[in-house]
Amino acid sequence: MTCEPPGRGEGNAGRHRVPARCKRSWTIGRHRRSGTGRRIRRLRATGRGLDPLERRGPAAARRPLPRHDHRRPVATPPDGGHVDAHRRRGRGKRPRRDPTRRSRRDVESGRALRTSDRTQGRGAAVTAAPEIVRLDARRLSEAIHARTVSCVEVMTAYLDHIERLNPQVNALVSLEPRDALLRQARERDEALGRGESAGWLHGIPQAVKDLLPTRGIRTTWGSRLFAQFVPDADAIAVERLRRAGAILIGKTNVPEFGLGSQTYNDVFGTTRNAYDPARTAGGSSGGAAVALALRMLPVADGSDHAGSLRNPAAFNNVLGFRTTFGCVPAGDLDAFLPALGVIGPMARTATDLALLLSVLAGYDPRAPLSSRDSPARFTAPLGRDFAGTRIGWLGDLGGHLPFEPGVLDVARTALGALETLGCVVDEVRLDHAMERVWQSWLVLRAYQVGSVLKPHHADPARRALLKPEVQWEIERGARLGAYELADASAERTVWYHVVRRLFDRHDYLVAPSAQVFPFDAEVHWPRRIADRDMDTYHRWMEVVVPITMAGGPALNVPAGFNAAGLPMGVQLIGRPHDELGCLQLAHAYEQATGWVARHPPPLAGLT
Repeated sequence: MTCEPPGRGEGNAGRHRVPARCKRSWTIGRHRRSGTGRRIRRLRATGRGLDPLERRGPAAARRPLPRHDHRRPVATPPDGGHVDAHRRRGRGKRPRRDPTRRSRRDVESGRALRTSDRTQGRGAAVTAAPEIVRLDARRLSEAIHARTVSCVEVMTAYLDHIERLNPQVNALVSLEPRDALLRQARERDEALGRGESAGWLHGIPQAVKDLLPTRGIRTTWGSRLFAQFVPDADAIAVERLRRAGAILIGKTNVPEFGLGSQTYNDVFGTTRNAYDPARTAGGSSGGAAVALALRMLPVADGSDHAGSLRNPAAFNNVLGFRTTFGCVPAGDLDAFLPALGVIGPMARTATDLALLLSVLAGYDPRAPLSSRDSPARFTAPLGRDFAGTRIGWLGDLGGHLPFEPGVLDVARTALGALETLGCVVDEVRLDHAMERVWQSWLVLRAYQVGSVLKPHHADPARRALLKPEVQWEIERGARLGAYELADASAERTVWYHVVRRLFDRHDYLVAPSAQVFPFDAEVHWPRRIADRDMDTYHRWMEVVVPITMAGGPALNVPAGFNAAGLPMGVQLIGRPHDELGCLQLAHAYEQATGWVARHPPPLAGLT
């Protein structure tokens, strides 16, 4: 959570020049009257354009981004290695036109459908919108850099898909004008034509969570106080997304100031669940999770103070990664005290999650607690043998937490999948008063919220524009004394050591990501779970708080669905700073279960 735009900065990504190459080939236009041209038109009419990575087979689809492909013109991402210039020459003849170069009119009208390069024997490339938007981010990046699909085609496909779906779920807000976005996409295509790539996100549409300032794009924090605010500087994470080549199309919806795991506000309204629009999307990264699930975004950023990356990911059958504090620099979120909120990636695959983290992570001097570990480690292959890995199941924390019937049953199915990987699972019995952890978190939370938002509460006119839960946090924070804050910090340290000792006996911990299934979107928060009343607006999501307080990484992966078709997830919890290990475990789990790929939301129209 933040309410003031951070200053400008340089970020950690740059531009790279890569030599373009020429080769003899042909274009659609030259075969308009030929048999080849007739075949192209049939493919266009039937929508049978195939993803070139699918033609390479599943093993090839799992390879890292291409480093050097001599067979076709390509501008590689900056981490893709150097590409030497090559030219295919004929005797006294000019090289024929590059098959990836098409007229702007054809690209923008959607008429351009490339066929195979005769030197490769490849079939038609992806052009139909459903094919483009169902690609994961890694494969989409490969297709863009191989120039088998243009940035303009990608942008057009996503904007059309968003236009069809977003009115039903309200996940994306403050969308930029189509013509401006297509102009940026053309510029990305022109850069690739010159052999330039900003990074693996080059030309990929991205929407930023509406808690992060975005230069030139409205940033509201879901509050009427900032309904028309347009920052003149980017947050650090946004700088890095832009420098990696992403095209920012707008923002993802959030609760007011990110408070609460139900995404509704008085500026844009309620975001609805991807699997049942009558239900909540979760929060506070609810807009991001729904946009991902419905394939309106290939990857997304989020933030997490108390489950805001994990809860909405669980509610929408995607992945959300709360990283160790300091892994992703967050500007004014990186306060020395109380150090609760983090920024992290969301995606539909562990590989995409790792790639986005490689952009977001890394040291920045403006974030005093940011880590100096190299983010390049997140670009390594995620394959790993987990035979014999020790997993500790936290469950309901020894009866401390109430759960809606069925949640624990679905969550336990994830344990079975981990056992198929060779993991050894046992139940953890905690010898600690968990209520003390919760009460300490309440103190630290109220202190942080109150210290940031108290100027708005002091003005009666502005206070009237704050939702009751925000006012409650500010007022509670104002009543706190120094000793209460010190005691809460001391309890947090005690709890950290409890968790540290758990990792002496276990390699990873697993816990449910929520205590209830997605509930009615018109209900602001559950008042009762099982036979227990909820005494605060966030008590119903207490299951995520112990991991926030311990400070280590926690990655939500889908666990399955209940009888009503509502998703649930579990947290894969690692040692502090072991983000790579969590990603590797998530990747292995994904290969064993395939929940995201096998169960897309019916609303997306992908089945």
